[in-house]
Amino acid sequence: MQETVITISRQYGSGGRIIARRLAEELGIPYYDKEIIQKVSQETGMTEYYIRQNEFQTTGSFLFDLYGMTQIMSPPDQVFVAQSKAIKGAAEQGSCVILGRCADYVLEKRRACLKVFVMAPLEERVARARTEYGDEAANLEAYVQRQDRLRASYYSHFVGRRWGDMSNYDLCISTHIGMENAVEIIKRAAMAMEAGIR
Repeated sequence: MQETVITISRQYGSGGRIIARRLAEELGIPYYDKEIIQKVSQETGMTEYYIRQNEFQTTGSFLFDLYGMTQIMSPPDQVFVAQSKAIKGAAEQGSCVILGRCADYVLEKRRACLKVFVMAPLEERVARARTEYGDEAANLEAYVQRQDRLRASYYSHFVGRRWGDMSNYDLCISTHIGMENAVEIIKRAAMAMEAGIR
């Protein structure tokens, strides 16, 4: 593939990160997740710690600087703007897989962008969080649901849409059908999109 970018949004514990990595490997294209943080750090001078602390926070749109009598962007807004720029830059380099960070919205005007939402039944997500992610919260089901609420809040704040709404994506897929099957379906959809734009 040379042009199609695949964005992966996902419910917590659905295995979306695993799918994103496998897709990139099988298609032989770059994968961006924490790499976006590194790119933002290099391009802005923000530390990776600062970016991680602010990348999923939400505040009012702007803070008011009483001393300078000007509006300034809050740290979460600064990080979102910088990450959006890094995502667009990565997409301009050619085909890649980008995980999370509202990439589906950031790249919505890109013709060759396959926007995917990965989900799974709650019990499977809880089991994956325990066995694969090593989460040890006392009430793991509540923890998984809280992570989804945080993602939904972040998406709503910056995008103004409902996170997980199927109308925001080209393909919604459940890993209940099996991880390998999910990877294969997304891969075929990406290749079909690539063929269609030639």
